[in-house]
Amino acid sequence: MGYGIRLKVWGDYACFTRPEMKVERVSYDVMTPSAARGILEAIYWKPQIRWVIDEITVLNAIAFENIRRNELTKKISPQAVKMALRGNEVDLHLQAGQENIAQRATLLLKNVAYIIDAHFEMTGINATAEDTKEKHYNIALRRIGKGQCYHHPYFGCREFPVSFTTAEDAEESYYKETTRDLGYMLWDINFNDEMTPIFYRPVMKDGRISVPNLWEGGN
Repeated sequence: MGYGIRLKVWGDYACFTRPEMKVERVSYDVMTPSAARGILEAIYWKPQIRWVIDEITVLNAIAFENIRRNELTKKISPQAVKMALRGNEVDLHLQAGQENIAQRATLLLKNVAYIIDAHFEMTGINATAEDTKEKHYNIALRRIGKGQCYHHPYFGCREFPVSFTTAEDAEESYYKETTRDLGYMLWDINFNDEMTPIFYRPVMKDGRISVPNLWEGGN
């Protein structure tokens, strides 16, 4: 195992959308491992390392709120972006007018707070003699301590920003002495295999969710 960190994250709202209900958005009960990885990568990412989520602790009570939001019904096509990257003159403008907007319901989480236990592994990509575990570990800790990030992390949707800090003190979960089966949940996306989704079945015990490393064939 690589060098590990404990990160506390919290926010007013979150939406970790269930893929089977993406027209009218419905959130999972808790944060997915891929969302936790995305938060860490927003703070510190390099091709030389890969973040692996070990455990997620749910600090606050799981509470939902139903809202309605205006969402765009159209998007810029990948073909247009590829043409623009080739140097062609392509209009990548998308007007958010009434004809491109639909009002949709969202069942989201409110008042969320988690502790993410994670470590990173060296990938060997673009690595030099200076790319040591100690170097990347110290950089990650420094960025977390200063509140630095490449882009601001969010809870599922960019409208729901994440506050974060190092989790130094032990905090008690609302679900202490409780076991809860959370059903099947998205673990991550395998981008090397035609964006294949990988699912797992987490069980929350005393507020903690142990996350397997399915890249290594875990259960």
